[in-house]
Amino acid sequence: MLKEIIDNFYLDNNRESYPQKRFYVTDAGKCPRSVFFKFKQAPCRDLEPRILRLFDHGNYIHELIIKALSGQKVLRGDEVNIPANNLVAGRADALIQVAGEDYVVDIKSINSMGFRVLTKPSLEYIYQIQLYLHFFQINQGVLLYVNKDTQDLKEFLIDYDEELCHRLLDDLELLGQKIAANRVPVRSGDWPSNGQCRYCPYKEVCSMVGADEVSWDEFKERVAKHEESIKNGESKKKLLS
Repeated sequence: MLKEIIDNFYLDNNRESYPQKRFYVTDAGKCPRSVFFKFKQAPCRDLEPRILRLFDHGNYIHELIIKALSGQKVLRGDEVNIPANNLVAGRADALIQVAGEDYVVDIKSINSMGFRVLTKPSLEYIYQIQLYLHFFQINQGVLLYVNKDTQDLKEFLIDYDEELCHRLLDDLELLGQKIAANRVPVRSGDWPSNGQCRYCPYKEVCSMVGADEVSWDEFKERVAKHEESIKNGESKKKLLS
């Protein structure tokens, strides 16, 4: 009884009513296709309530870290919006100052198994903190990993890389052009073994689209015809035939 009530709470509050209108810093380094599908509100699988509760737990861990930074008088701000620009929106977890030096802090929670073998930060998280450094014009950031089972900490200092940031922004510009033109980007070369593919809510629709860049409108029309043929009792052809 309670499990169903709690699960439904997380499912109901996770469903977005409106399509995404602009990029977020967290889109940096993500599969371009998954970002495209998110903009177009493509059919997707709901995240499991258990996963959503883990995200919620991560928010509480974030609050604990912010409390400690504030108590030690190094916190300049938390959940700080990046300066307004025409391409990307986002909020840094924290801006701090230690010994006169400014840092951007990005907080990530991780389970014990992942924490134990963690020797370097995820490339996706490096891309995200690089964009924070770029927009705040700060030279160093800290990726702070929190073991959500034991509360142990690991930190990685990240230096600003101007060349990498411009490459990331150029990639988002290009993806924005494809979104505006309704062109689904090519599929990742390491699909489906890529770690992002494994948990992607758009896995099914990505498989149906195929490997090449295609017209989103033409694909939707093909799907509609396929569904209509099934409804009319015609022979069930493979969607990609």
